[in-house]
Formats: sequence, structure tokens, C-alpha cells
Amino acid sequence: MRILSWNVNGLRAAYKKGFTDAVAKMDPDILCLQETKLQEDQRSEEMIRLGPYGSYWDYASTRKGYSGVAVYTRDRPKVERCGFGIERFDAEGRVIELDYGRFVLFNIYFPNGQKDDERLQYKLDFYRDFFAYANDLKAQGRSLIITGDFNTAHNEIDLKNPQSNKDRSGFLRIERDVLDDIISRGYVDTFRHLYPDTVKYSWWSYRFNARKNNAGWRIDYFFVSEDLIAAGAVKDAFILNEIEGSDHCPVGIELDL
Repeated sequence: MRILSWNVNGLRAAYKKGFTDAVAKMDPDILCLQETKLQEDQRSEEMIRLGPYGSYWDYASTRKGYSGVAVYTRDRPKVERCGFGIERFDAEGRVIELDYGRFVLFNIYFPNGQKDDERLQYKLDFYRDFFAYANDLKAQGRSLIITGDFNTAHNEIDLKNPQSNKDRSGFLRIERDVLDDIISRGYVDTFRHLYPDTVKYSWWSYRFNARKNNAGWRIDYFFVSEDLIAAGAVKDAFILNEIEGSDHCPVGIELDL
């Protein structure tokens, strides 16, 4: 099974930049999208019924043209849920949970904390409360896959210019500590687990020719519960730098379940 995640930075814009061709080329079984920037009535029929995929959507109820996540999937999940039960977070349309039986998949657009201290605290609160919810599921023996735009680079290997960004949200010690804590609680960063020394990025600023110069950040992840690693279910993890159409590129995993 091939699962991909991609922050498209506006799905309507992505369609104008070759989105359908990119999806055909990548050929995922499940494709998780973040930052769709859509409301329900703004979707085209092509968006709703993309080739062989069924689709699931979550929208921001507080602000149009903001946030939003979607999942395209060949196989219908047993259960679908939007959000995780806390209105201040669920109102921004950031979470889709799909239960496939063998595993629970979360597609998440984690908040960006760069605007001000209030949004940074919102981001930290979101991390805390979402992972409390995920930890309860994991304690029940569920296998979890958590993917999306985490909006945080974990370690210095994960961004081009760590020293000049150490005081910027996205690489603050307090944010990086959250990722340390996630790992300590039994989750595995699949790409870094399989490729501990590989330098690849998943996001580049639109400014200063950042993508051309590969001055990027790795902020898009697949975290899985440790049991999937122990079972040998994660066969590969990858970052598709060659796929354009957004300021992010797709990331993915190959599963054998």
C-alpha cells in the first residue's frame, strides 16, 4: 500500500498546475492533502470524484479560503471522522481520521505559529491535545499512522539554515521538544528512521529562489506507532522533490499490511 501526503497550498491552484497528472504519476492508494483552502460548495465534480478514488473532506468553519484537508482513497474506510472533539481546533478544518481496521490514519494540517505568540500557543496546545487523543487510541492497541504538514523541522539536518532560523517558529526549541516527546511516547518518524543521514526537504519558501537553491525545510512527516515498525510493515519512506505545483512536495510511505 502506497500512502502519500501533500500540502497543496490551495487545491484549485494545484489543479491549474498539473495536479491530476501528478497524482496519476505518483499512483497512491491513499493521498492526504493539506491546505486545500476550500469550502464544501467550492469543490468541482472532478475534485470530488478523482479517478478511482473516493474522497473525504474537512473544512474551516470560521474562515473561507483557509486551512482545510482532504483524503483520496481507493479503499473505503470503516469509519470517518473530522476533528478530534475540541471545537477551537475542529473549527479550523485541520483533521481527518480514517479507520481502516488494520490501522487508523490521521491526515493533519498542524497550525503555523509564526504570526504571533497567541498562534504559537495555539499550535502547542493543538499538539498537546491531539496527541493526548492519539495516545488513548494507541493505548487501546490501535496501530496509528499520522501524516501531514507538522509545521516544525525537528533537527538541524531537517532545514538548510538552522542557525539563522533557531528563533523562528517552525524551529523553536519548544516546538522541537514536542517532536522529541512524540517519539518518546512510541511514535516513529518513518523517513528519519529509514534514512538517518539523508538530507531532503519538503517545503521551500517562494522567496529568494529557495527551491532552485534547495534552501528548504523538512516539515511534512509520516509518524507511525512503534508496533508497525516492529512488525516490518513500513517498507519504505520517501520525499518526492521532483513533484511540483506547490511550495511543498509530496512525502510518502510504502506499507505491507
